[in-house]
Amino acid sequence: MMLAAVAEINPDRLEEARKEYAPEQVFSNYREMLDVCQLDVVYVETMPAHLTEIVLDCLERDLHTSIEKPVGMSSQEAERMLASSEKSNGKTIVSVNRRYYPEVLAVKNLILEHGGAVHVSATYNKGLIPLFAYGSEDAIPSPIICDAIHHVDLIRWLAGPSLEEPADFDEVFAYSRKGNHPGSFHYNAIIHFTNECNAVMMSHYTVGSRIQRIEVHADSFSAYLDLTNSIRKTELYESGSPLEIQLDLDSVGGRDFNETRHFVECIRKDKEPWSGLKDLVKTMQLCEAIDQGIKGFE
Repeated sequence: MMLAAVAEINPDRLEEARKEYAPEQVFSNYREMLDVCQLDVVYVETMPAHLTEIVLDCLERDLHTSIEKPVGMSSQEAERMLASSEKSNGKTIVSVNRRYYPEVLAVKNLILEHGGAVHVSATYNKGLIPLFAYGSEDAIPSPIICDAIHHVDLIRWLAGPSLEEPADFDEVFAYSRKGNHPGSFHYNAIIHFTNECNAVMMSHYTVGSRIQRIEVHADSFSAYLDLTNSIRKTELYESGSPLEIQLDLDSVGGRDFNETRHFVECIRKDKEPWSGLKDLVKTMQLCEAIDQGIKGFE
């Protein structure tokens, strides 16, 4: 792959990108870049409030488009992008990259071998995030949508019956509140899926540290994953005892597999990416239900 161009409205960041990534061309206006360059894939990495119109421009030009999470400011904006993608010859993928961690993929395969998930639980905590404490609400949605969507989406995906199909939710019982300090947000939710899998989501900001963990259970099998750091830790248990095996990462693309490799493969083989817009609309809706503190959503 070759980096053909970068478009960035901020001149300092544009110069940093030019030095660090050495694109063939740089632009201060993304529409000029789309007009001038013959592009195969576009990565749209912006603040959520600026995302939708850029994605729509790319899809109208039939460009394959990778979209930063969250999918705009709301599920309604995600639905606008979905409607445009259904008229476009360009494929789309949303960068909920936890699905594509090789360790997570290998655990998902083990869960499926044991008949599928019966319960998933996720913790997504962080300390003070200045953007959420002092940033503009006009540019970003709440943290459960803007940030912790990673684990909300991962819950849906691990609960689903296959790699291609996450679970659909039909009931949510959630608490959502702001704490006493700027940037202090607290979310707790119980989620029921239509395939009878249940889930628990916990996410808190301005707490002690960045902690990202997930556990998933099937009949006679459990997996505990710590995704906090780049070195991801996994504990496996089967029929009451530790399962002393190495995860089969080769079967899921190797240690370097990620969403970009998956997207390229989908484009080459004319397949739909696992985390396309149609699916991410549902993840956005689940995030919104938690954010709103829905109790008994159907």
